[in-house]
Amino acid sequence: MVDITNAEVWKAIESVNFMVIGMVSARGEARTAGVMHVVDDGRLWFTTNEREFKARHIAANPGVSVTVPIAKRIPFVPWVKIPAATITFSGVAEIMPAEQLPSDAKRALLHGLELSDGERGDLIAIGVRPSGDFVTYGVGVSLSGMRDTELARGRVASAPKSPAIV
Repeated sequence: MVDITNAEVWKAIESVNFMVIGMVSARGEARTAGVMHVVDDGRLWFTTNEREFKARHIAANPGVSVTVPIAKRIPFVPWVKIPAATITFSGVAEIMPAEQLPSDAKRALLHGLELSDGERGDLIAIGVRPSGDFVTYGVGVSLSGMRDTELARGRVASAPKSPAIV
């Protein structure tokens, strides 16, 4: 098992802007959606409209799962397909009006977006706070190391990211 720290996992999550969020509908059906995220204060934030299926499902059941894929490539041979590294965790989602996002997340996510009611409803923000452990595959290991599933796996507590010490 790879020896990985909480800070390394947060850094990897911050290095990409795409994640897949898993949720359960009000009827108990599993659903996933790809969203663009930004990290702020130990939460992964994304936006959607209040009438979208992911907003309705998360409102009915805020327990979610998240997978963050991290592309792996061989320099100078981009046509060789390499599986993505992944970070997976469970969390609890909270919904709020988009204008109430923390300032850094607001700046990153809302530039140029219309907040007012439209056909799909108002723009809302959803923040996911990780709970339990981050489970990783291929994070912090070489491409050849990813071939050994035991070596490529990692697990570390998903405690909220500590603020930077100045």
